[in-house]
Amino acid sequence: SSMKAGKWEKKKFMGVELFNKTLGIVGIGNIGSQVAKRMQAFGMNVIAYDPFLSEDKAKTMGVEKVDIRELFKRSDFITIHTPLTSETKYLINKKSLAIMKDGVRIINCARGGIINETDLYDAVISGKVAGAGLDVFEKEPPENNPLLSLDNVICSPHLGASTREAQENVAVAVAEQIVDYLIHGTIRHAVNFPSVPADQIARLQPYISLAEKLGGFASQMFEGGVTEITVEYRADAAQINTAPVTIAAIKGFLNPILLETVNFVNASVIAKERGIEVKETKSTDEGDYQSMIALRVKAKGTERYFAGTLFSKKDPRIICIDNFKVEIVPEGELLFLYNNDKPGVIGDIGTLLGKNQINIARMHFGRESQGGMAISVVSIDTHASPRIIDQIKKLPNILSVKQIRL
Repeated sequence: SSMKAGKWEKKKFMGVELFNKTLGIVGIGNIGSQVAKRMQAFGMNVIAYDPFLSEDKAKTMGVEKVDIRELFKRSDFITIHTPLTSETKYLINKKSLAIMKDGVRIINCARGGIINETDLYDAVISGKVAGAGLDVFEKEPPENNPLLSLDNVICSPHLGASTREAQENVAVAVAEQIVDYLIHGTIRHAVNFPSVPADQIARLQPYISLAEKLGGFASQMFEGGVTEITVEYRADAAQINTAPVTIAAIKGFLNPILLETVNFVNASVIAKERGIEVKETKSTDEGDYQSMIALRVKAKGTERYFAGTLFSKKDPRIICIDNFKVEIVPEGELLFLYNNDKPGVIGDIGTLLGKNQINIARMHFGRESQGGMAISVVSIDTHASPRIIDQIKKLPNILSVKQIRL
């Protein structure tokens, strides 16, 4: 607009170089990794935070894996490519902005609500943030948003996929999928159901549900950057069409962190982008169960094992966690505890939850040996607050507590 008005304001538009600056990428999936590749061409030092990014994958991409606090502290530019979840809601706020460098620049083309817009406005006005680029907003279209009035905040109306080519490709893909369903009866590329021929749906549905729940449970139990997930099928489970079931397990594993962006279409692609190798094994050995699915999850120096089966050929159960034999109904809110196998543990947990008006639906237990390490899984009717979790941790003989939602 300055040039169109006949002005020549070179001093007003003084910029900064990208060369040798540090770019912090929050979420390094498909889009984040493409941003990294392009910015490396400008000579930027790229650091990244992603809970699923392994060290090996980061090295392959030429980026440095860091935690979120270090990313905030070191970055000259921060770009966000993560979904909006309970963990990322207001990830950029007054507290995190205070950690950042003076003069940092922030770009959000992911989802509105990841940035607290009021806090960002205050940071731009104060000079803490030198500039921002926003394609998404907490309320769209934004109304009376003060960020739109700032010269050093560039805004666009959520244009991420607004190209003629993208719209044409989507239209063609939808038409092909409808034809495939009407002629062959195959559900293809549905985000809420895997690609399965119609005549297999009834048999596969219980296994798909079991695999997705097993993956979700394993994800919330596992810590660290995952490098490999092996889905094992035993006995009757080895005879089914395992491809959609494996996708369900991977979707279940990724979903607790990425939520809205993971579906049956892209789960395998997202796993590959994050350096997670997915394998399958099959065995006709029945063992103790007529049918069983297991997940072996590996990270550098760590491996964990989770197994499940179907009761009455339709009801999912988690039957093994590492060396512990259990029988867990995988649904709702669960408290997972490691504890010493001592008298009074169950009573203490029940009393504490009762005092906080939390009803226990079920309790499941497993132990390595009498008096040794044990696990307790408590199914509760309502979510336990962080305060209650801290109280449980302080109970006698409690070693650790995790809250899991399925």
